[in-house]
Amino acid sequence: MKTPGRRSQAPTSRIKLRPRGASGVQGRRASLWKGLSAACAVLVTATHAPAFGGDFSDEFSTGGNVALTTDYIYRGVSESDGHPALQVDLHANSDGSFAGAWASTRDRDLDPRAPGELEIYVGHRFDLSSAWSTTVSARSHYFVRATQTSADYQEVSAGLAWLDRWTFTLAAIPNAVRWYEYMRLSRSPAWVAETSGQWLIGRGLFVTGGAGYYYSSGTVPAGAASYGRPASGYAYGNLGLAFEAHQWRLEVGYFLAQNRAQDLFPYPPVNQHLAGTVSWHF
Repeated sequence: MKTPGRRSQAPTSRIKLRPRGASGVQGRRASLWKGLSAACAVLVTATHAPAFGGDFSDEFSTGGNVALTTDYIYRGVSESDGHPALQVDLHANSDGSFAGAWASTRDRDLDPRAPGELEIYVGHRFDLSSAWSTTVSARSHYFVRATQTSADYQEVSAGLAWLDRWTFTLAAIPNAVRWYEYMRLSRSPAWVAETSGQWLIGRGLFVTGGAGYYYSSGTVPAGAASYGRPASGYAYGNLGLAFEAHQWRLEVGYFLAQNRAQDLFPYPPVNQHLAGTVSWHF
């Protein structure tokens, strides 16, 4: 689990998943979480995703996080096949611009038979008001030491955020791999719409949630489908709790995904599935 994984912030964002200051934390700590949630809006919400946790100020700063998740979940599918994953993010930012790298372990038995993933990302946040902001970003995703044909891809996205409580993101993947029942068919554009949020309900305790929809423009050749009409998209989401104290964050989420995800990815969908992540931010 792009906490539980991509992808490091979990239930709210690696969403990636994340798929995030409302916590009442003061000073630089509040700015850190505000920056984290704004970047997660474009670097993948409603899942687990690479998390940028910098302070968007005029001064140059660096930061990152280390996370251990029970399942690397990204956009409704498990890229660790239900096993734990270790994830690391490092980034720098200045005057609203940010750049960084995120990495995760994964199940090497899953296509394209890679033991790890690496993602390089850049972006910029624009403040629209004291509460609203928009962020644009680009990222390049690599499957490290893959033994099968490359499944690397690039993605651009734009997001809208209200404080650190709600985000909405649209992403385009011009060279996404189109899979069908573990068969690699071709590359074609794909689009993703995601939203996520978190609400403070107690001292350091949040309710988190998110939802998204993945759509592929790729087609399955006639005769290749073993049954029915292959899906071109699927929905996914999560609901959970997060607890934040000092530089630590513990998240537990309940994940849902349509089984149609199996028509688009060679990874198991995570439907009615619990996962958790503990992360340390610096």
